Amino acid sequence: MGVRERLRDRVWARPVSPTRPAAPRARLMTGAAVALAAALMAACGSGSTAASSTPASGSPVSGGPGSSGAAAVAASPSGTGVGGGTPGTSGEAVVRALPSPSAWKQERLTRAVSAHGGKTATAPANQITARVGAIFAHSGTGDHFCTGSVVQSAGQSMVVTAAHCVHGGKGGSYNTDIVFVPGYRDGTEPQGEWPIRSIVVDQRWIDSTDPDLDVAFLVLGTVDGRTIASVLGGNKLGVNVGFGRTVALTGYPANAGEPIACFNTTTQQSAYQMKISCPSFPGGTSGSPWLTGFDRATRTGTVIGVIGGYQQGGDTPDISYSPYFDDDVLALYNRAVAEGG
Repeated sequence: MGVRERLRDRVWARPVSPTRPAAPRARLMTGAAVALAAALMAACGSGSTAASSTPASGSPVSGGPGSSGAAAVAASPSGTGVGGGTPGTSGEAVVRALPSPSAWKQERLTRAVSAHGGKTATAPANQITARVGAIFAHSGTGDHFCTGSVVQSAGQSMVVTAAHCVHGGKGGSYNTDIVFVPGYRDGTEPQGEWPIRSIVVDQRWIDSTDPDLDVAFLVLGTVDGRTIASVLGGNKLGVNVGFGRTVALTGYPANAGEPIACFNTTTQQSAYQMKISCPSFPGGTSGSPWLTGFDRATRTGTVIGVIGGYQQGGDTPDISYSPYFDDDVLALYNRAVAEGG
């Protein structure tokens, strides 16, 4: 059918063990890592090759919280309860269009993709990767099993990840005993452990494990009285920005202590799924942000996807998928904002 069939409402969830298979990864030498870092900045700063506008079959429009696409919320025992908030987006925290690159930037992007696109290496510590973190079980004492990233919001307390990281889908349950650790590397936690107050997922994910709705927003508590975005800032959320974007992926393999990174140009896998070729993204990288349009002046990019969706992000570590961020994802985000995110 042309428009995705709506099932019921949206709701909170608990993570399950990631299904992406583990795979060995090769560490790049310092020179290659530096080249990757430069290429990531070039690629993210341009943001687009020849992006199409919307899914060919048209994007379903959600009526927002309370409609047939509404979300429900679950509180985490590690948090302080659900806070208030104003429904809707926060200023320009959500964008629906990205500027086309200049001819000079497009040429630079093309060169970067040709030389370094589709290559995976240890992620450099820079402005692009600083807002990405590992999701741990049991308040940091357990293993990390998924990835998330900070996005802008009114409450400055929101992380986006994959729904299957926090809820098992049909017949499953929530995983609420978790923490978010941004910038984690080999046992060090430079920004500490951030408690999860609540988790927002789509009820249709819970009812049917709909891969097109494999997206979740986490509302975080504070650390030392500060919100996470007041410490790290946040990237924007991009909805309905089309396919064919060049994006940077940063994620935490479950079998490694450091994040990995890759960039390449996305393609359209189906009406509501994106696809990218980036090798050696195994289990643990689910929820990794697809970042584009990074602006060095504002130190801000736009997240247009997360590893998840079709095959819960991919049955092989070399090909990854993401749900297309449309108005359903925007309505989910708005619900998380209303919960204090």
